[in-house]
Amino acid sequence: MKEIFTRTSVRSFEDKPVEKEIILKILKAAFASPSAKNQQPWEFFVVTNKEALQRLGKVQPYAFPAAKAPAAIVIAYKKEGLPVPEKAQIDCAIATENIWLACEEFGLGGVMLGIAPDAERMKATAEAINLPENLAAFTIFPFGYPSKKHQQEDRWDENKIHFVE
Repeated sequence: MKEIFTRTSVRSFEDKPVEKEIILKILKAAFASPSAKNQQPWEFFVVTNKEALQRLGKVQPYAFPAAKAPAAIVIAYKKEGLPVPEKAQIDCAIATENIWLACEEFGLGGVMLGIAPDAERMKATAEAINLPENLAAFTIFPFGYPSKKHQQEDRWDENKIHFVE
């Protein structure tokens, strides 16, 4: 559980590539995510091309970490053929959390950039990496070796806990 309590949003990275073996292990964690009716709507696009990262860095006002990262994962989901399509974004959010925690395990850092459900951001992301038409962009997760990292703040708040007995 250490990764849950040490994970933070990292927006600046060392100029050092992330090893492919580590990226594959991170993706294995994403595929281990639960999904509604086991629909597994996700597809993962690993972006290391500098020009593509630059384009991703412009898809929304706070996407600049993508332009400075050595890598990013664009999480997308199928638009059709899912048993519960209304749960696809939730499934992708869970997979993104697994990616984030796996990054933490390997000494990497990253940040989840808000794309869905904003139609303009989803379109810009799809265009930035030429997503196939049958997929919708959910989020961009730039990641790498952190150049700086802060300590996670304690968010515990007993006032938000309610027992229904």
